[in-house]
Amino acid sequence: MAKTIISCAVTGSIHTPSMSPHLPVTADEIAQSALEAAEAGAAIVHLHARDPQTGKPVHEPEDFAPFLKVIKQASDVVVNITTGASPYMPVEYRVKPAETWKPEVASLNMGSMNFGLFPMLKKDREWKHAWEPEMLEASHDLVFRNSFKDIRYALETLNKTGTRYEFECYDTAHLYNLHYFWKEGLVEGPLFIQTCFGLLGGIGAHPEDVMHMKRTADRLFGDQYRWSVLAAGANQMPVAAMAASMGGHVRVGLEDSLWIGKGQLATSNAQQVTKVRQIIEGLGGEIATPAEAREILSLKGGDKVAF
Repeated sequence: MAKTIISCAVTGSIHTPSMSPHLPVTADEIAQSALEAAEAGAAIVHLHARDPQTGKPVHEPEDFAPFLKVIKQASDVVVNITTGASPYMPVEYRVKPAETWKPEVASLNMGSMNFGLFPMLKKDREWKHAWEPEMLEASHDLVFRNSFKDIRYALETLNKTGTRYEFECYDTAHLYNLHYFWKEGLVEGPLFIQTCFGLLGGIGAHPEDVMHMKRTADRLFGDQYRWSVLAAGANQMPVAAMAASMGGHVRVGLEDSLWIGKGQLATSNAQQVTKVRQIIEGLGGEIATPAEAREILSLKGGDKVAF
């Protein structure tokens, strides 16, 4: 088996502070959690920013500066800056931090989709901040816009920086969208394709859904892509185990799931990384170091970022 890249999505923009006391919010918490995840075995950390008082997603380039510099100084881990940001933000705003900081990797959503977060309102809880239930309720009428124009804007902006991409594909149509841009010459292999499962509005997380996405990517991209998976909530570890057994790469982290087991909140990102590492190694696999991830994905190197 080839070595497996573990990515860790540290905080995201979907889960809110009232859902878990362990969700990193401040710059110090995000940096510390990312470094702990790297120490546990994550080769890549995927980063969002939050308002330190309210935990609300924020996305100015300066919001990223405090934790980017700490992570860079303390670790060789590959940094992946989101361009998904929040589905409520326009693409020009979403791309700006990656354009400014020129990371080795930036995420890029490959199609518009309904983005249903409102099922999380079903759980009875005390909300710390008014914005939390308001944001979830608004997703009844939320389309996460990633038009062809938007995607082209992101690619033309970030291609100049040497940044490569984690292409987030929530359904088979997104794979075909990526294939279009690949054939147009706006992206080049090896493509790092993150197939995403279990979010309402995208493909489900049944094993047949996982296989369908993998078969489609194989047919469209052949040996010119590297396959990784993420799955929401309780689907996180089962889908990761399935992909790892097939030679795929995996993403975990509190952005995707707040849980470590049934009814048990994860206490850290590192706890999830440790668990998926145990799964990989239990299957006879080995995890990739940051240096090996750079080679597998043909990245530009940590010395060529702007932080």
